[in-house]
Amino acid sequence: MRFRNLAELVAVAEQEKKPMYEIMIEEHVNETGQTREQVIQTMTDSFDVMVASVQRGLTEDIKSFSGLTGGDAKRVYEYAQKGKTLLGKQATEAVAMALSTSEVNAAMGLVVATPTAGSCGILPGVLSSLRESLGLEKEQLVLGMFTAAAVGYVVANNASISGAGGGCQAEVGSATAMAAAAAVELAGGSPEQAIQAAGLALKNVLGLVCDPVAGLVEVPCIIRNGFGSVLALAGADMALAGVRSVIPPDEVILAMYNIGKQMPVELRETAMGGLATTPTGKKIEKQIYGDELNEA
Repeated sequence: MRFRNLAELVAVAEQEKKPMYEIMIEEHVNETGQTREQVIQTMTDSFDVMVASVQRGLTEDIKSFSGLTGGDAKRVYEYAQKGKTLLGKQATEAVAMALSTSEVNAAMGLVVATPTAGSCGILPGVLSSLRESLGLEKEQLVLGMFTAAAVGYVVANNASISGAGGGCQAEVGSATAMAAAAAVELAGGSPEQAIQAAGLALKNVLGLVCDPVAGLVEVPCIIRNGFGSVLALAGADMALAGVRSVIPPDEVILAMYNIGKQMPVELRETAMGGLATTPTGKKIEKQIYGDELNEA
């Protein structure tokens, strides 16, 4: 890769006068030996899976195997169609689409890990909402996925995208940063604005713990995907307006890594702390696993 961090990614993009997605496509071509057309086709296939997961959660009666979650995406989407939401129709639809994908994941459906299954709803929610609001074609949205991938690559190689490794900040946080950067480039922003959006979005989830109730990727994971989509759009709008992260984006990523290392194991996907150990969380766990808990 010609870049190891976001600053280097912007430097390459500015020097070559190319958007970030183009840099990422070229790097992937160089690393895999595939043609540009093959690389884009692979990403297009992933995009099609994302769209299908969004639509399935909005149109079918989704229910997780545990029975704990399902149906919230449809509720929020129907509410958005009434046109009286506090966030506005676009942002509320983004929430619904993020919830939709996450609910499909909880029901063991097919999703694209962006960058993980636990945070799979944020990028689809943002891209799907922008498709209508910005009048984007499918091909443009696929390019936006490469922008997201570039940011995800940097986070994964300089920090963590794993809830077990760094808490929910590593999963939902990285996905939020990826979606924010993609939104900026799709809206016509510069590479510098795109990484500023990533930094603005990511630093607002620093310290977010991974505390899945009953150890399942459902509560609070699905709802956090919904909130992540709104945070990504907010970060993108701020960056497009000229707002910059006082702490450089690469330093925000480093801070996330250090915070993750300092988190106790109870707050890193073990279901041994946080919401998982509340009275209701323990009650749900017992309802799902029953006598298996005692045997363990």
